[in-house]
Amino acid sequence: MSFFVTVPLILVIIFAFTTPDGGFTFDNIIYATKYSAVFWRSIVLGAVSTLMCLIIGYPMAYFIAKIKANFQSVFIMLLMIPMWTSFLLRTYAWMTILEYNGLLNKLISFLGFEKINMINTPGAVVLGMVYNFLPYMILPIYTVLSKIDTKVIEAAQDLGANKFTVFKKVIFPLSLAGVVSGITMVFVPSVSTFVVSKMLGGGAILMIGDLIEMQFLGNAYNPYLGSAVSLVLMVIIMIGMGITNKLDDDPNERNMIV
Repeated sequence: MSFFVTVPLILVIIFAFTTPDGGFTFDNIIYATKYSAVFWRSIVLGAVSTLMCLIIGYPMAYFIAKIKANFQSVFIMLLMIPMWTSFLLRTYAWMTILEYNGLLNKLISFLGFEKINMINTPGAVVLGMVYNFLPYMILPIYTVLSKIDTKVIEAAQDLGANKFTVFKKVIFPLSLAGVVSGITMVFVPSVSTFVVSKMLGGGAILMIGDLIEMQFLGNAYNPYLGSAVSLVLMVIIMIGMGITNKLDDDPNERNMIV
């Protein structure tokens, strides 16, 4: 952990506050704030993708957790199969689907409608992130839901609670830890992604991950600015994680209340 996490993090911090000649400076951090529009776009698209994953993922996780155990393993395997292929390949597949002469527009044209410009748009980027990161939302929620003791639900029903009340007062509060984990696991890579935005956004939808890649691997090589942008991104992610973790401060206390 010290070698693979702490040391690179220290190097990023050092580069963020130094000049090419080794002097101390805040200029890199100040200059990084000029990309506030890119930060804001990344946060918004990441938040939208996370929300979409939660809206789609929670019902799917709930469904899988409620079916018979032997079918649960089948659905989990079907969920994991796309993840066995390359992330790059999965994203490239969406390019062939969404491009102007792609499969989806061919179907729309066959049905008698005009083709739609779907590729190189924020919607295409969000779609790519939802598709790639949806399993990271489903799996932690499913894990928590599958461990809820059915006796707790039966007790709520015996006390006169209907299905909606049982879900609102028992199931959802007990599954909140999985929801928080899913939100964290989806939001962090969504904000920092650069492959999805580059391939499905066509370079027109610049996100913070693209900006960082440009500073380290592009023609405008500037590891000092890249480190500063990375440091600001880490602070933003930590703030976001802190906000989501507030939802699950004391699970033991919440279980006692339920």
